[in-house]
Amino acid sequence: MSHIPVLYHEVLEALQVRPHGRYIDGTLGAGGHTRGILEQGGRVLAFDWDPEAIEFARQQLAEWGDQVQFVNASYAEMGRFAPEYGFGEADGILMDLGLSSRQLDNPTRGFAFRYEAPLDMRFDPRTGQTAADLLNTWPATALADIFWRYGEEKQSRKLAQALVENRPWATTKQLADFIATVLRTPRGRSHIHPATRIFQALRIAVNGELEALEKGLAAAVKLLAPSGRLAVISFHSLEDRLVKNHIRDLSQEPEWSPAQLISNWQPTLKRISRKPIGPGTAELTTNPRSRSAKLRIAEKVVSD
Repeated sequence: MSHIPVLYHEVLEALQVRPHGRYIDGTLGAGGHTRGILEQGGRVLAFDWDPEAIEFARQQLAEWGDQVQFVNASYAEMGRFAPEYGFGEADGILMDLGLSSRQLDNPTRGFAFRYEAPLDMRFDPRTGQTAADLLNTWPATALADIFWRYGEEKQSRKLAQALVENRPWATTKQLADFIATVLRTPRGRSHIHPATRIFQALRIAVNGELEALEKGLAAAVKLLAPSGRLAVISFHSLEDRLVKNHIRDLSQEPEWSPAQLISNWQPTLKRISRKPIGPGTAELTTNPRSRSAKLRIAEKVVSD
């Protein structure tokens, strides 16, 4: 296998893949997780809202024929498409919320500031506003809000005002270099470039990622067959918190959750991993990008 995805073995173990089982890969990417499921005899319905990812994985997985089917759409649309493809009840669903290496390493997509590229950042480059559109048209208050909410940037207002006063913005390095001058970090304080959080915030806003995640989680729980497994890989605290709380509120848990205040409430999920699963030493050595990955697992509760 040329591409080993994040937490590969942990995901396959979590999904408990069985021959002829039906599995949904909510974020196909380069197809590594899907390939693992196919090799164990499962059938896969693979989603990705990036058309380039769909085309690349279609070629990589051609040998599997109709054992895998592809949908160029966000995992937020699983509930609408899955029944049409015969996946109205899935034995397992994976949602890998990270950017693929192909997206990060493509200098034309604008996800990474180590390349000079247009400020795009759309997962589907055919639709929606680009990051440049947001930066060049939104008021400072709106920009500050997304920098704070999605990037947890403490100097969000200062940066937003500076960006508005120095419009227009067109390229990644132009933006990253300017951010570095506004958000100066004392030497030795941090090894993370000050633009990292801002690029994350812009990407989340451009693609509506947290809203899509909420819809995707709700759809996944409905689509799972009894005893089916849900596995979600997140890469930053905003995503992980949302996933953690969603699983908790639908699970058989000893601690309080709002849903349990309802007298006739019944759990929908059983939490499998109390703490998130992270990469081991070997994976961290071969793939440093996996360092922030967190896998959470839940199982659909069988109705009485």
